[in-house]
This record gives sequence, C-alpha cells and structure tokens, in this order.
Amino acid sequence: MQRGVLYGMLAGALWGTVFVVPRQLAEFSPLLLSAGRYAMYGLVSLAALLPMLRRVWPRMTRADLVALVKLALVGNVLYYLFLASAIHLVGIAPASLIVGVLPVTVTLLGRRDHGAVPLSRLVWPLAMIAAGIVCINVDVFSAASEAGGASVLTRIAGIGCAVGALVCWTWFAVENARYLQRNAHFSGNEWSVLWGVVTGALGGLLWLGILVVPSHWVQETVAAGRWTTFWQLNLVLAIGASWLGNGLWNAAAKRLPLTLSGQMIVFETLFALLYGFIYDHRLPRGLEIAAIVLLVAGVSWSVRQHSGGPEDTAHGDGIVPDGDLPGIGNESRLAQPNNDAKKRSGRTTTA
Repeated sequence: MQRGVLYGMLAGALWGTVFVVPRQLAEFSPLLLSAGRYAMYGLVSLAALLPMLRRVWPRMTRADLVALVKLALVGNVLYYLFLASAIHLVGIAPASLIVGVLPVTVTLLGRRDHGAVPLSRLVWPLAMIAAGIVCINVDVFSAASEAGGASVLTRIAGIGCAVGALVCWTWFAVENARYLQRNAHFSGNEWSVLWGVVTGALGGLLWLGILVVPSHWVQETVAAGRWTTFWQLNLVLAIGASWLGNGLWNAAAKRLPLTLSGQMIVFETLFALLYGFIYDHRLPRGLEIAAIVLLVAGVSWSVRQHSGGPEDTAHGDGIVPDGDLPGIGNESRLAQPNNDAKKRSGRTTTA
C-alpha cells in the first residue's frame, strides 16, 4: 500500500505541472496552448499505437470512433482551453481549487447510477466544499482589488472558465466510465492510446484552423525563442503528465483500495498550488489557506462516504492495464468507472 500511495503522489506531482505551463507561456493564447499540447500528445500516442495497431483496428467500430471524438473534444481540448483561460485570468490557485472538487461533482452527476451514495450522507462534505469555493472566490476579488489588478469582469470570466473546465471533466468522467462499462472490447491501455490519437487529430485540426485565419486573430507576435520553449513544454506535458503520470496512476490504482485511490486525486490540486506559489514567489493568503483546508477535507470526506463493502478493494474494472507502468496512460485519468456507478474510482487519467 505504501508503494501505491507513493505512486499516487508522484502522479499528482506530474499532473500539477499542467496548471503551471499556461503561466510559463502567458504570452500564448489558450487556443494555441490547447492546440499545441494535444498535437504533441497525439504524436506520442501514435508512437504507442503502432505496435498494437493490427490487433486494435479490427475491433474499432463507428460507435467507438464517435465516442472517442466526443470524449477527446470535451475531456481534453475544451477542458484545457477553459483551464488555460482561467489560469491566465485569475491565476493557478483559484483554477486548481475549483477543478479540485471533481470527485464530488462526479458523485453528484452519477448519483442515479447503481451503487450511488444518498445525497443525505454528503450534506456536510458538500457544505465544506461550498465554503471553500466561497473563500477562494472572495480571495480572488479582494486580492485583485487591493492590488489594483484585473477588472471585475475579467475575474468573473476567469472563475467562469475554471467552472467550465470542471464541467468538462465531470461530464467526461461519467460518460467515459459508462461507455467503458457498456463496451469492454478494449483494454485500458488500448482505449487510452486510441483516445490520445483522436485527441491529437483534433489538436492538429485546431492547429490547421489557426494557421488559416489571420495570425493576429489568435495570437500576438512572440519572439522566435519563445516558440522553442512552447514546443519543449508541450512535449514535457505529453511525456510527463500524460504518459508517465498516467502510468503511475494506473500502478497506484492497482495497489490501493479504490476509495483511497480516489483521495489521491487531491495531490494534483496540492502540487498545482505548491508550484503556483513557488512560481509567484509568495505564500498563500489567509483565505487561500482556508479554501485549501476546506476543499481537501470536504473532498476526502466525500470519498470516504463511499467506503464499505467488498467492492472497495477490487481493482479489476477492465480498463487498468496489466503492467505497473503501461505504455501511454489515459490523458484524462477518468477512464475508470467511478465510485458512484459501481464503486469505482472516478479518475484513471487532466490536465
């Protein structure tokens, strides 16, 4: 179990970098960041697909392709577009804390599925999470007012983008889990690689669209050296956060009870906050500390409400690869069936 916790922490540390890169590439538009990241991720996934193409392709159906396009569009492209926009507008801390309530929103969306926990058992955890969200919103507006920074509309737009990212991930988590429960003809690694390739195709199409329109519509002129940094950081995300991070997550999921592995998702939020504070060269403010405590406690408490019963120690949900560190993991972590549907962990592999 100790090794599983270590793997979960390392996965969270890698996923946390997804929140920092938009700050490091602040002069690039969110649309360009999303297109560049997923075009690079698609190339990495394509390299992983080639050795298994002969055995995977005959099983592919039209319904699978339609599902992959929908999941890739919402769970990757739109999600990261919203997330990068939120980070540009309000910073890393608010964006990571709002997206960090994902396990609870998945619970709410899947509350009608078999095995779901009654909402009456989630009243107090949800109240803590709501209080945490209030704290981070108050901090965003009060801190910006004191510093004379962004306008109120800009801050509202930033919070809205963070919520949009959360909605995208929540929908993806539940819909992907339900699709995998209905269709078990792909292993987890195969589905993850296929999803990465489709995501890369969408990223490539988005990039082509950007090239067609006048350049100033999407992106202001930047120095040539920054483009080198742009592609280097996107390659780091493709290999680190998407490949290695998701492989570590799958290894953790095989060693931990599923309710405990769900709590490991909190490490992504904590590492994102840590990286953000280091990048900004500051300590968290009082309301940020309160929001961190309330959100982490509320999410953990909510996950614990799903504990109990023999299914909590089962790991064979049909999508976790057999190896400890499988090829390319799911970009979304949420490929696993969630706790609400059948006591599954809500996130296999965002950001």
